[in-house]
Amino acid sequence: MTTTTSTVPYRRPGLRRLRVLGQGPLFTVSVAVLVALVLVAVLAPVLAPYDPEVLDLSSSLVGTGADHLLGTDQSGRDVLSRLLYGARTGLLGPLLVVAVSTLLGTLVGIVAAWRGGWADTILSRSMDMVFAIPGLLLAILLVTVVGSGMTAPVIAMAVAYTPYVGRLVRGIARQEKARPYIEAYRVQGWSGWTVCLRHLLPNIAPTVFAQSAMNFGYALMDLAALSFLGFGVQPPTADWGAMINEGQSAVQQGAMLPALAPSACIVLAVVAFGIVGEGLADRIAKRER
Repeated sequence: MTTTTSTVPYRRPGLRRLRVLGQGPLFTVSVAVLVALVLVAVLAPVLAPYDPEVLDLSSSLVGTGADHLLGTDQSGRDVLSRLLYGARTGLLGPLLVVAVSTLLGTLVGIVAAWRGGWADTILSRSMDMVFAIPGLLLAILLVTVVGSGMTAPVIAMAVAYTPYVGRLVRGIARQEKARPYIEAYRVQGWSGWTVCLRHLLPNIAPTVFAQSAMNFGYALMDLAALSFLGFGVQPPTADWGAMINEGQSAVQQGAMLPALAPSACIVLAVVAFGIVGEGLADRIAKRER
């Protein structure tokens, strides 16, 4: 008599762990803020009342009013319009940083955890070497070679953020690899890449996604700092970090909004991304327990 045993694919709670219900009002408000920022960035050409790059020196530092809800900067440009367009560069740069660093870090972490031995040692030491280099310093060095703009800072920060993701993925992938279902698939003859792509990666994805949300806020702040220092997006392109730099002279003349408004947007976005990331991480931790 032959007994046939059917194998039911093991699947942990996967992406369902990202459900945000019951996270509390602060989490909900943060998600709403992020959704609003994305919509503002996408609809900036429709929402902006003026061209953000057109100079009008006759309207320099005009206060708030019906024509200019947030006033104008020292060059006569509408602050509200520049804020709306600044959301595009403010979100696009961090998105590229997080996307590249998450892809590279996940690949390195999974290979290190799955292969082990010398491969794990080499990849781990390589991540330690990159981790030891400050991201801002790397960005400044790359800007001196490539030139100012968005490309060099994004590449530098993506490289700097890769070890953070790689370490996280390596740790949770090693824990996942030790689970019985992984060995069951290997015994059945499944290749290592198939097991990783179809089962290991989906099971660690929620934790990586939560970390990426927090990294987005950090990357936004770092890129804004580079633009403030003059190494990032260059005028007249609207960018929150560059707007703060340009607004310093306006502050000395008593006009606060040209510098205060972009500063508030950066703080709001960074805090919102941090709360969402922490909320997702807490939710995942509770599910694990």
